[in-house]
Amino acid sequence: MSSRTEVVGVSDPVSYTAVLPVRESTVLFVSGLLAAERRRRGTRGRRRALGCCRQAVLVLRWFLDGTRLAQLAVDNRIGRSTAYRYLHKGIDVLATAAPGLRGALLAARAAGHAHVTVDGTLIRTDRCHTPGPTARGDRPERRVDLWWSGKHTAHGGNVQVIAAPDGWPLWTSAVRPGREHDTTALRAHAQALPLLAEWTDQVHAVLADLGYEGERAALTTPIKHRAGHRLTADQHTVNLLHAATRAPAERGNSLLKTTFKALRRVSLCPWRIGASTAAALVLLHREHDRTT
Repeated sequence: MSSRTEVVGVSDPVSYTAVLPVRESTVLFVSGLLAAERRRRGTRGRRRALGCCRQAVLVLRWFLDGTRLAQLAVDNRIGRSTAYRYLHKGIDVLATAAPGLRGALLAARAAGHAHVTVDGTLIRTDRCHTPGPTARGDRPERRVDLWWSGKHTAHGGNVQVIAAPDGWPLWTSAVRPGREHDTTALRAHAQALPLLAEWTDQVHAVLADLGYEGERAALTTPIKHRAGHRLTADQHTVNLLHAATRAPAERGNSLLKTTFKALRRVSLCPWRIGASTAAALVLLHREHDRTT
């Protein structure tokens, strides 16, 4: 999909043609969602600065190339606030089309998957000055930023990802602040653990790492080494098999971030990370014609 871009300098703008690594059918899909939303809202024709197709290209440029909103506004000859509004609307209509967890698990069972994996990923964001509940060790009068992840030493949002055995992402959760550990973030989604427990039986399992050891009723985690107690040979073997089976799950997180540059560092409000990730999941499924 090609589009025309302008570089603004001291002299006259220089135009050049850019190519988006996306199929035309994906652009038409996003355009159709935007058109349906405009009809639902009763928007009259020719009342928007951009048509649905051009708005779809704007949204896809942000997701795929991580293009700055200021540049998108210049390229489309619209105000920056209008560009933000168009982007947020595109994110919303795509996120609405994302699969729910129950549907994703039913589809995984119908596809014959013996197990799925759950793993958390940090979607980085620009520094946020939002005081959290934890006091700083060096300055007790101040609070650690809500979105600061001590594990990753970066600001970001925690998103839980359910993936197929080969690492293909099936479902993404709403965002939680980066300070929360994976177990806490998963528990924050009221229906997640009950649905995962419901999906689990003698032939179906949900594999997770030791970060979720507190939820063994719903998840299968490795055997933890306790101080003063060495693991037996059988326990070592179980852990090795668990790690080898679960290893492809990391592909689900990396696939989203490598495909969509916007997810490598989100400059929008951190609470929009969940919707942005869900929208990216819909685009990924659409582009590859695969859901499970």
